[in-house]
Amino acid sequence: MATVWAVDQIVEQNLRFWSDETFAQLYMPFDALMFFGDNGGGDQFAFVQKPQRPDVFVWEHESDSRRWVANNLHDYLGRSLRVGGDDWYRL
Repeated sequence: MATVWAVDQIVEQNLRFWSDETFAQLYMPFDALMFFGDNGGGDQFAFVQKPQRPDVFVWEHESDSRRWVANNLHDYLGRSLRVGGDDWYRL
């Protein structure tokens, strides 16, 4: 689990999600999301960039769902670090 990725990983992962043709065939578009962390099992955490908002959403890779999990980065860090475990957002 990487609550927040290093900057180079944020850039690398977002470029991959935005341009991978296989992803484009399997999932709804990712261009509105900016991923910045993960749960270690495939689910990714992101800000919505279109329209830009402070909320944090989780993209659940098995269902391609995008669901609200926190009001902003501060709230996300508090929730993810306080609750503990890789699946804190499913509680």
